[in-house]
Amino acid sequence: MKIVEPKYEILTDISQDGIKELQQIERVARVCYKSEDKITPDGESAKKLVGFLVKQGHEAMLEHSQLSVLFTCDRGVANELVRHRIASFAQESTRYCNYSKEKFGGELTFIWPSYIRGEQYCELNDSEVTIKSSFLEAMTYAEKDYKLMIANGMRPEQARCVLPLCLKTEIVVTANYREWRNIFKLRTPVAAHPQMRELMCPLLMELQKKIPVVFDDIYTYWPADDQTRKGSMVK
Repeated sequence: MKIVEPKYEILTDISQDGIKELQQIERVARVCYKSEDKITPDGESAKKLVGFLVKQGHEAMLEHSQLSVLFTCDRGVANELVRHRIASFAQESTRYCNYSKEKFGGELTFIWPSYIRGEQYCELNDSEVTIKSSFLEAMTYAEKDYKLMIANGMRPEQARCVLPLCLKTEIVVTANYREWRNIFKLRTPVAAHPQMRELMCPLLMELQKKIPVVFDDIYTYWPADDQTRKGSMVK
């Protein structure tokens, strides 16, 4: 049995300071206004126009650029991600992946829930120690039962019925910038699931650094970053 922490990886190449991405949006948007003559090669006109589009809510132009992100998370988080319908998904399949095979080290991999992870658990009280122990015990039994079913002739698509939501999965989410804005607005506030925020808040903050203007008005707070990002502070 292996237990890992969730993570993300941006698969789409992003240009220096995100200028090319903004220029793509600008080139498309200026068709609407027939203002191509205002395009500047340094990207400043793109920043200005995209900022204007976001402020005016003319976000249809943002659909002309897209981003792919690979998430390593548990199945519960993945189930929430696929609810974003204006996106494309590619997910690790428990139907076809046989985790008892050597390809997977002959073991199952689970995601540590954020509330029972980290060095701070060296000083847990008795009830919290019990929670962590119960989690580890449950994962041990899930792996044992899964491998037993496979050994008794069950196919992976049949044996997966005993796998828990905290099973590690990998899922690629590809969406245009407009949909990513929607995803961040829904998945970074404190009302969102903690394990979803654990992925989405750092991703939003990284994109705010790499691609100017597009996500700057979306506000979030993530303790690991120790600062509030642009936009309305989430309390």
